[in-house]
Amino acid sequence: MKPLVKLGLGLAIAGAIATFFFADNLGRSAAPAVQYTSLKGEQLSQASLKGKVVLVNFWYPSCVGCVSETPKLVATHHKFKGRDFATVGVTMNIDPPQVINAFAERFQIPYFIALDIDGSIAQRFGDVRLAPTSFLIDKQGRIVRRYLGEPDFEQLHALIEEKLKES
Repeated sequence: MKPLVKLGLGLAIAGAIATFFFADNLGRSAAPAVQYTSLKGEQLSQASLKGKVVLVNFWYPSCVGCVSETPKLVATHHKFKGRDFATVGVTMNIDPPQVINAFAERFQIPYFIALDIDGSIAQRFGDVRLAPTSFLIDKQGRIVRRYLGEPDFEQLHALIEEKLKES
């Protein structure tokens, strides 16, 4: 087998494994009971979001992948706004608050941005260490999908639509 074919085959297998492990169906485990605190000190609990489909996105401003996906997350939030849908951006403890504020203003982020200063929120969501990582939570408060890296937004939107139709 030629080296380039082997490399391509190896990359395809690695991609399939990554998809299996990182963009997986989590068996509908309950989302952790966390308390989010915004840059402004506002509070939001995961429990208060029950009855909504929620996209929780772990990110930080100096993350290249996070910068790339932010406009798509903003568009997703706007697309489903007012339909029992919420987005929570959880900033990992990498960049200082003033950088996070500037980033949020630059991208006009309309959704709740929480600070995870001590990493406890990331820990409760399964020890998230890589960004971007996102979780889709159904109306009953169960995690239905985890994405490591930027999700396929067309597929994500279809899944959000499906979960919004559930009672």
